[in-house]
Amino acid sequence: MDASWEEYGWERLGNVTGRRRLPVWDATAALVAGTEGALLYDTGSTLREGAELRNRAEGLLGRRVTHIALSHPHFDHVLGTAAFAGAEVYGAVGTKELLGRCAEELRADAVRHGMPEHDATVATDVLVAPRHEVSGEWTLGLGGGLQVLLANVGPGHSGHDLAVLVPGSPSVVLCGDLVEESGEPQAGPDAVPARWPAALDRLLSLGGEDALYVPGHGAVVDAAFVRAQRDRLAVRFGVS
Repeated sequence: MDASWEEYGWERLGNVTGRRRLPVWDATAALVAGTEGALLYDTGSTLREGAELRNRAEGLLGRRVTHIALSHPHFDHVLGTAAFAGAEVYGAVGTKELLGRCAEELRADAVRHGMPEHDATVATDVLVAPRHEVSGEWTLGLGGGLQVLLANVGPGHSGHDLAVLVPGSPSVVLCGDLVEESGEPQAGPDAVPARWPAALDRLLSLGGEDALYVPGHGAVVDAAFVRAQRDRLAVRFGVS
């Protein structure tokens, strides 16, 4: 990997991790680069965004993305997956079944949020559901001694929240929409408010005090931010 992360539009977060804040919905996609494999966390809201992420990842690495982890099954995080032919796709348990039966609901939600109907239809027509489902934790080797941890930490923001821990100095925790920085966390009809604070406790136990926490929307934050958001959610939803 001779090029710099920034040269290909990635915000570098550590030796092996970078992320992009995508336009329109400010959703994050993150790339974790081992010597043999590469993991992309979320794939964007359209096939066009997915293809751009693929090109920027391949330009940086000189090889393809081999693994994809989907943080949760909302349109702005999963509709670009079909751009990554051959990648092994992971999600929290239940994501496969949900995406298999709810493509039309996903398409309608995307259009309701302002996506052009053509883009939403094209993406949901080739919607890719995870082949691998994580019920607890799943350690994934990417080569060069790099092992990332996929953790089913939900439900919370959705019924199927998957986080990723990338070890290092500092460690990086990819949070999905369990954490949001650019606005208040959104609780849609599939949120499980009573368990959301516990999901954030789990994130904090994964990363610890010194980790970088990457929200689904917004700037990278620290443990204190996640803890404060956890406490606000507990008050908001009347849970401890």
